[in-house]
Amino acid sequence: MQLHLFGAATASGEAFRQLAASRHQGWRLAAYSRVPSDHLHHAHSADFSNPAAFRPAGVPGGPAIWISFGPIWLLAPFLEQLATHHPERLSGLSGLIACSSSSALTKRFAANPFDRELAARLTGAEDQLLSTCHRLQVTCCILRPTLIYGQVGPYGDQNLSRIIQLMRRLPLLPLPADTGLRQPIHALQLANVALALAGQLARSGEDGVSSEPTALPERIDLGGDRSLSYSAMIKALQMALPPGDPAIRCRLLPIPNRLFFSLAAPLLLRSPKAFEAVLRMGADLAGFTPSHQLLGQPAKPFPVLPLA
Repeated sequence: MQLHLFGAATASGEAFRQLAASRHQGWRLAAYSRVPSDHLHHAHSADFSNPAAFRPAGVPGGPAIWISFGPIWLLAPFLEQLATHHPERLSGLSGLIACSSSSALTKRFAANPFDRELAARLTGAEDQLLSTCHRLQVTCCILRPTLIYGQVGPYGDQNLSRIIQLMRRLPLLPLPADTGLRQPIHALQLANVALALAGQLARSGEDGVSSEPTALPERIDLGGDRSLSYSAMIKALQMALPPGDPAIRCRLLPIPNRLFFSLAAPLLLRSPKAFEAVLRMGADLAGFTPSHQLLGQPAKPFPVLPLA
């Protein structure tokens, strides 16, 4: 079985590569990246915007599974174009695990058009990807992770790491007194889930038990193993930092919610998107399937290390 990994130059892609190498399952892994990297010495070139130039690595026509941590709104038309104009390059493809985002759910009813358009773009890409896979009779499972964080190899996140950087610069960080729930997932946890699902598909294909596509959920709303309030999440991040990190000295200052959001109101004129991001501090963005449930493992505390 050949595993084709797209988005290798990401924290989750690097985690998947490391995990797949350590499991010694006998699968061949081909990593792809749009931009050449000194870290990815043996990566192959794959640009979702140029499907005509794509040539799959490995044995032509051999059994294959795709795993993608690249932008799903680029992956969906990429696969569609290959299926329409170069179907021979998809010969042997039996499964696809693709990463989307929980924003497809959480930003559907945002007040600002940017977030609504993002949700629509994600959902549209998911639908297109599933439609193409149905036509090809390829099993497709879309992961919708929430709030990916962490460092893997040279790659870090752009979510919680920004908050840590902010705390390193500020003596105090105002927060609403009552904050909503979050369920952050480490890049390693996301990669572990993707590898487990890919393994399920691979074993089914190697067993040759059935010619029918393996049954997997088409969409999985995925989170970390613990739900905690936004303010508790920030505090836990602080406590997990090494001694001497400047962010530890930042004081978290709870402010009554009405006062906090009133003080943030001028953002509405300057950047409705930023203002809505502030408002989301008070919203519950949790309740997703915890990663440990899919892996059959004990729940891990937050945060999982290493942090970016």
